[in-house]
Amino acid sequence: MSYNSFGHSFRFSTWGESHGPAIGAIVDGCPPGIALSEADIQPFLDARRPGTSRFTTQRQEPDEVRILSGVFEGKTTGTPISLMIENVDQRSKDYSEVAKAYRPGHADYSYDTKYGLRDYRGGGRSSARETASRVAAGAVARLVIPDIKIRAYVVEIGGDAIDPAHFDAAQISQNPFFCPDAKAAARWEALVDNARKSGSSLGAVVECVAEGVPAGWGAPLYMKLDAQLASAMMGINAVKAVEIGDGLGAARLRGEQNADAMRPGKDGNPHFLANHAGGIAGGISTGQPVVVRVGFKPTSSILTPVETIDRAGNATDIVTKGRHDPCVGIRGAPVVEAMMALVLADAKLMHRGQCG
Repeated sequence: MSYNSFGHSFRFSTWGESHGPAIGAIVDGCPPGIALSEADIQPFLDARRPGTSRFTTQRQEPDEVRILSGVFEGKTTGTPISLMIENVDQRSKDYSEVAKAYRPGHADYSYDTKYGLRDYRGGGRSSARETASRVAAGAVARLVIPDIKIRAYVVEIGGDAIDPAHFDAAQISQNPFFCPDAKAAARWEALVDNARKSGSSLGAVVECVAEGVPAGWGAPLYMKLDAQLASAMMGINAVKAVEIGDGLGAARLRGEQNADAMRPGKDGNPHFLANHAGGIAGGISTGQPVVVRVGFKPTSSILTPVETIDRAGNATDIVTKGRHDPCVGIRGAPVVEAMMALVLADAKLMHRGQCG
């Protein structure tokens, strides 16, 4: 069985390959009557788009989205919304060596083992190119949850973290790293440049915060909101770790330290004195900001020679030519935002279906 879909009440499926004619998504379950046009989607695709700085892949893709179905007279109809993004700047010849040998750290070997064949041009479905489809679907999801503010930003590159004391939300859109710390962004320029020039790559950590999530979304045990978020984030290409709230840090605290103490609030809701749980308790949102951190591994396609084997099992070295992100986590921030929006839109509709 093939799995190319995610979600329950609000569900999306992606299609297409990195070097095929187009990629896209089908969004199903979107309520009718919501105003939707390409202009509502394009800004989020522009944020993720490649080739916008020397710190990302130089593949030049306009990533212009087209709505093919599900919208009539500017509003959603309640039927599947089909979104398409054309691929216009493929260079399949760059992958001639990848056709013969496997890139360590990439999905080449595992794909070949599972299917008996693979699209080596850019990695096919395993390429981060697929995430543009998620961002387009996520833009639709945001319209289902208009009162929720979602913001993702990079907090660490190559082991160099921001200083929380220097956090400035206005800085996120002012540098190519989606970084809220101007001093860290300045350091990262040299860090990423050095990795790129040496033919290597770096990992990154992205944090995402959703504000305005009401209490009560999610369900105990098998539909926990944090479990859905973890699944959504782990499904992003190159992600190897996900933390909710304090994450692993909670394991190093005592019970009284980890507890999110409450006092009476002025509006009848509790006033929380901390948010170690990341806005989710028992799988259900508490009304606090939902906080997720996502760890991206270094890009596997690098110019540094790496030991590997070819398809016949012979020892060889591989150098991956072409245009690749020296730090794929940088453009991961818009993708993490999209997956947050998709999970929350789904949670809202499922909550409404059960509780009204």
